[in-house]
Formats: sequence, C-alpha cells, structure tokens
Amino acid sequence: MICVAVTYVVLPNREEAAIDLFTKLTEATLQEPGCRMYQVHRSRQEPRRFFLYEQYDDEKALEAHRATPHFEQYVQRGLFRIIESRTPDNWVPLQLPGRRR
Repeated sequence: MICVAVTYVVLPNREEAAIDLFTKLTEATLQEPGCRMYQVHRSRQEPRRFFLYEQYDDEKALEAHRATPHFEQYVQRGLFRIIESRTPDNWVPLQLPGRRR
C-alpha cells in the first residue's frame, strides 16, 4: 500500500471552487479499482487550507490515478489554477511485528 498526504492552501475567495473540485474528484477517484481511501479535510482554523489523504494498493494504482481524465480535469486544470501552495508527501505503512495486514 502507498499513502499520499497533500496540504493545499487555496487562493483567497476560492474556497467554494476548491470544495466543488474536491467533491467531483473524490467521487471519481473512489471508483478507481486501486483506490482504498480518498478523504479531503478542511482546516477549522484556516478555511483556505485543505488536507487530502489518499491510499492506493500500490505505486501502479497511484500512477493510474494520476493518468485519469478526472485527475487532469479537476487537479491539473482545476485545483492547480486556484492554489497558493501545495505540499505533497508519499508514505508507506510500517510492517510492525505481530500485526496482520
């Protein structure tokens, strides 16, 4: 499994547009066969700040996600045009002794 965590800060007065894009992106992404989780969060203290947490079966599933038409439409031609900053990070779960998968 691979996890992606991304923090977005959208431009002032673009919060509603971001919510609309995140909603459409989430609906489409959750239909992908390799997607295990896709959850967007909004900061209570900073309304322009959004946190996205994603889980995929493997690197291939993540790459497939980034190659979808909805990623192109809602991220590359949507969110990327209304963000002030974006901080992505990729994670893998620890394989702890005695813990079942």
